[in-house]
Amino acid sequence: MIQDIAPKKLDNQYKPDAVPKDDSVMFCFRGKDVLVRQDEGKLFPTFAQLGHPHDCVYLFTIGKKNFFLLLGHEEPPIPAGFAFEPVRSIRSSKEAKLPSFYAFYTALHLSGWYRANRFCGACGQPTELDTKERALRCPHCGNIIYPRINPAVIVGVLHDGKILVTKYARSYDVPFFALIAGFTEIGETLEETVEREVMEETGLRVKNIRYYKSQPWGSAADILAGFYCDLDGSPEIHMDKQELSRALWASPEEVILQPDDWSLTNEMMQRFKEGKPC
Repeated sequence: MIQDIAPKKLDNQYKPDAVPKDDSVMFCFRGKDVLVRQDEGKLFPTFAQLGHPHDCVYLFTIGKKNFFLLLGHEEPPIPAGFAFEPVRSIRSSKEAKLPSFYAFYTALHLSGWYRANRFCGACGQPTELDTKERALRCPHCGNIIYPRINPAVIVGVLHDGKILVTKYARSYDVPFFALIAGFTEIGETLEETVEREVMEETGLRVKNIRYYKSQPWGSAADILAGFYCDLDGSPEIHMDKQELSRALWASPEEVILQPDDWSLTNEMMQRFKEGKPC
């Protein structure tokens, strides 16, 4: 999965006094686009390549490499060989290898948080970077805003040697499968989210809900919790056509995996496909 970058490790301790070096990686977002190199090699520009911009904030370190975010108040000159591309295209069209992809998704998460909280939600005044922790502080009313992390579930429903696989309505033409997924709502446990999402999307009831593993997924500011469970009752599927284009029971041989092994969804399907305990 994207976080499996051993022996390297993400060090996300906030360092407000960190200063970028010439080779520090800089993430520069413009709306839903990100600045990337147009040939093979290192995906993202360095501090030196962007002309040593001032409007940047420290993000994290992976191994010995420091990563910074250009906050976007002033866009720097675009260096030769670089261009803005949609963030959704990076996974499929670029040679994004771990840990670069993990860094990119984590930076995407933080970039959205910084952009959405330039002003205080309590009084409307501009916020400032906190000097001690990863937070934005309102100097007018004292409101403190921390990075938002959205809990969500991935669900592998099992029945009679098969697993429930789906395809999203917006991606009906992709060849590979996904699993039931959804966000946790206010006042809801993760297990209750599993029951509700499976029922809403397929009309099925489940039991024996068991936790498998979690994963950060920065494109939606998520922390994903993976669960397996068993069918409880009729296997007849009543699919929500607004959410899904396909929902079916698949044997191990019928499961079509995703083109990379970076997602929790894919790992859970692969375990089933290989006959491992679920």
